[in-house]
Amino acid sequence: MIIRSETEADHDAIRAAITAAFGQGLEADLVDGLRADGDVVLSLVAAEGQGVSGHALFSLMDAPFRALGLGPVTVLPERQRSGVGSALIRTGIEEARAQGWEAIFVLGEPDYYRRFGFDAALAARFDCAYASPYLMALALRADLPAGGHVVYAPAFARLPQ
Repeated sequence: MIIRSETEADHDAIRAAITAAFGQGLEADLVDGLRADGDVVLSLVAAEGQGVSGHALFSLMDAPFRALGLGPVTVLPERQRSGVGSALIRTGIEEARAQGWEAIFVLGEPDYYRRFGFDAALAARFDCAYASPYLMALALRADLPAGGHVVYAPAFARLPQ
């Protein structure tokens, strides 16, 4: 397995993987919207053989510091629980850190994302439309502001409620 940045040639395979993993096209439409809006910062694929077995997207957020939103993270159903998702997330975190990003937010299952250092208590310090126990943050620097307002990229607001 090779983790690399997506190319335009990967878009159909990414859409197919997302649809297979989530059982619907809503998350794939979100990825397309983020791309169309120019809000994608990192879009990583797990390449195996001639195909794509997973994908992780990091998009711009409006925050009082340099922040990214992680999601969606996708792994083909037959490759789930094999380390593909973890490799994508860890690679993305390291690339974000190397690029000088200061925090990453994620909406997801706390038991899964805690293993990467994401923390609901840190996210709770910030006002966000998605505030809940499923909103978590990972600080990539030690001195994040104590609060403020964080907003996901506009494509998230266009999702059906």
